[in-house]
Amino acid sequence: MSTASKAPSRVEHARVAAPAPGRARRVVPWLLAALASLAYGLLGTQQWRNLVAPSWDLGIFTQLAKAYGGLDAPIVPIKGDAVNLLGDHFHPILVLLAPVWWVWPSGLALLWMQALLLGVSAVPLTRLAIDRLGPGLGSAAGAAYVFSFGLQAAMAVQFHEIAFAVPLLALSLTALLRGRVAATVAWAAPLVLVKEDLGLTVAVLGVIIALRQRSHRLEGAGLVCWGAGWFLVSTFLILPLLNAGGQYDYTDNLGSPLEIFWPPVKWLTLGMLLLAAGVIGARSPVVWMMLPTLAWRFAGTVEFYWGWSWHYDAVLMPIALAAMLDALGDRRSGRAGAWLRSDAPVPSRAVRVTAVAASAVVTLVLGSSMPLADLVRPQRWELTWRAQPAQEALEAVPDGSVLAVDITLLAPAVPDHEVQWLHGPNQRVPDCVLADEYSFSWSSRPSPDIAVWAQQRWGAEYSTTYDEGGFSVACRP
Repeated sequence: MSTASKAPSRVEHARVAAPAPGRARRVVPWLLAALASLAYGLLGTQQWRNLVAPSWDLGIFTQLAKAYGGLDAPIVPIKGDAVNLLGDHFHPILVLLAPVWWVWPSGLALLWMQALLLGVSAVPLTRLAIDRLGPGLGSAAGAAYVFSFGLQAAMAVQFHEIAFAVPLLALSLTALLRGRVAATVAWAAPLVLVKEDLGLTVAVLGVIIALRQRSHRLEGAGLVCWGAGWFLVSTFLILPLLNAGGQYDYTDNLGSPLEIFWPPVKWLTLGMLLLAAGVIGARSPVVWMMLPTLAWRFAGTVEFYWGWSWHYDAVLMPIALAAMLDALGDRRSGRAGAWLRSDAPVPSRAVRVTAVAASAVVTLVLGSSMPLADLVRPQRWELTWRAQPAQEALEAVPDGSVLAVDITLLAPAVPDHEVQWLHGPNQRVPDCVLADEYSFSWSSRPSPDIAVWAQQRWGAEYSTTYDEGGFSVACRP
């Protein structure tokens, strides 16, 4: 038997390679995380001060946090009477919001929590980028990631459960590219608790491990079973069981398979994601992890799913950067990524520079339309003229009241009231109603007398107690 030592495999080489020297890998990742967390938190604060409410989601998740903070089931009347939000999407990881609510019982706390989660996700990926590309390019890649269009859009549309998925994906994919398969599995496993469709993303990660590394086929197969199993159990058992209608609510959103690549906005989204991956990232099997998310989005009939301006691209941003780093390889070893199909040499510096530039330019070219641009617009920091009437309208409602409120003040109303949506399906008769004549949720001009409107809606007598700045409050005697 030969006693000659075997050459280390690509994964083993990645595991033992020494980190890049210097201060950059110690300082830059945390600096980017701090800057991004602060910027995103300030964006959330700016929106909060100016009554920006893109949808009812912040109100819904604030009500969920309040329920968890009271050690109760996540009953969210904003969605309907006695609606358990775990029957809408499967996100038990949101129980972690309970301590946040204990410390800071406000919807604004959720915005800062999301800002922190998005910002911290830059640490492992930026450190990996610096190790592989060097301090300059690696820092630029980390900055392009943490301020990417996908994360900015997610912050602009306020809190969603996917905020927890972003750092988990960042940690898992960083471990994958470093050849630490056990850590990859450990960080990926909790993704099934963030949202039901992420089970398929986890399963694809397992397929990548099983097909690319024979020595880790067992771990890969286990991750496939874990992800796919939780997707099936949560989608077809848990969600219908907890859903008021006894069904999974989103199957009706699926369209014809023939329409999956139409309209053209879907191709634009694909192009933007390809650029975020530096184009070369398409060579890496890591990019396969985008497929489950893109599949349900493009098969859906909801227009918000197709473009880049909502929160749906956030979970794809860590995948894009990881795919790019895998394809660009490691400058120290002179080899391409351990997860590529071939043992190709590391691309030239010109290719590396072009890839990193592409990942940044896809965000930079959008320029003033990006959400963070509002932070440098002085007029955005001026308190809206409606802020005072909004506060007075909330104070006109007795604490503890059952309150039906428009989307504008859903989240601010949650801490002190039992809130439901003014236009929701609730049969529970509210003690008070708070309408906003400027809210987009009115299909036509709101009633000039909110007390009359409420009486017609719920069959109870109401009298107006406040009417100023577009906000009207009517309460039962």
